[in-house]
Amino acid sequence: MSAFPSASPLSTPDASPHISAFRRIVVKVGSALLVDSARGRLRHAWLAALAEDIGALHREGKEVLVVSSGAIALGRNVLKLPRRPLKLEESQAAAAVGQIALARAWSEALAHEGLTAGQILVTLGDTEERRRYLNARSTIGKLLELKAVPVINENDTVATAEIRYGDNDRLAARVAGMASADLLVLLSDIDGLYTAPPNDDPNAALIPIVPRITAEIEAMAGGAGTELSRGGMKTKIEAGKIATTAGAHMVIASGKVKNPIRAIEQDARCTWFLAPANPIASRKRWIAGALEPHGTLHLDAGAVAALRRGSSLLPAGVTRVEGHFQRGDAVILRGPDGGEVGRGLVAYDHDYAERLRGRSSDEIATITGFEGRAAMVHRDDLVVARS
Repeated sequence: MSAFPSASPLSTPDASPHISAFRRIVVKVGSALLVDSARGRLRHAWLAALAEDIGALHREGKEVLVVSSGAIALGRNVLKLPRRPLKLEESQAAAAVGQIALARAWSEALAHEGLTAGQILVTLGDTEERRRYLNARSTIGKLLELKAVPVINENDTVATAEIRYGDNDRLAARVAGMASADLLVLLSDIDGLYTAPPNDDPNAALIPIVPRITAEIEAMAGGAGTELSRGGMKTKIEAGKIATTAGAHMVIASGKVKNPIRAIEQDARCTWFLAPANPIASRKRWIAGALEPHGTLHLDAGAVAALRRGSSLLPAGVTRVEGHFQRGDAVILRGPDGGEVGRGLVAYDHDYAERLRGRSSDEIATITGFEGRAAMVHRDDLVVARS
């Protein structure tokens, strides 16, 4: 069974979704919620309450990932850095110190709920470059399969001003897409999207459901709200576009309360952004239409039949390899008659694919010298054309 879910609940615009309907959930936590800005210290009681919520979701059979800010905020206090905006190298130094404290805090809080935390540090390149994307995706999938909670943060120790996300809202949305999550929860210092910035307009009204992000919705976004927050409503709308395009619903809710996920379940004020399709369908569209193929794999009749039954493409079914592709590149799959059978993300570089074609998966380690993936193209990374 795949480590990634194949279905996501869809909702009509007149009814808010319920967290109980989702299987794989990404929870984004910002610095302003996790760190007491006046003291530069972690809010341990709040984190413990959130860990309770995550534990409750796990007991209900949900898979949860966390995208957590806070490393720089914690590290700058330890290093006694000034309150002014930090230079890049100061931020990197603060992150190096703060990541240790942040990882320990999450590990201890989740351990209290009987859960194991696994830290993953990513940069923009890890979600944009397909080889690294597949590596990160595989790591996330294995951690979830082992019932651990991935705790993910931007790798601020090495990210530069030119390549960094600059906020964890969009990072969380990228992670949701990478992990084929069906829900992204953005815990914020505001309880949702308003028709106008509520601090400026007393008549601003909360919008409970956004069926589609339009130009009008984008125009409602304001700027960053606090000293520790690098994002704002604008970045949350951008995150919403990324997440919903990838097939994940998104909800913006207040994180100022204890047990914020429980509060959402109990109908607290929030804003839901609805996805038009489930994560797998969105991913398949991306593979089928948005990626430039870099090569071709020719298949025998048995492999074609197996793909149409929903199986992965094994090396034994490949008769010929064309092109110079790398692991993670899109390739075209053609049957014995030369017709296109489908497209997918290949698991091996072209030279390994050439050596593995026609061979049993049991021979992969002997041929390559390492324990590679059993499939040449995994079914989760494959789109089969209609026959």
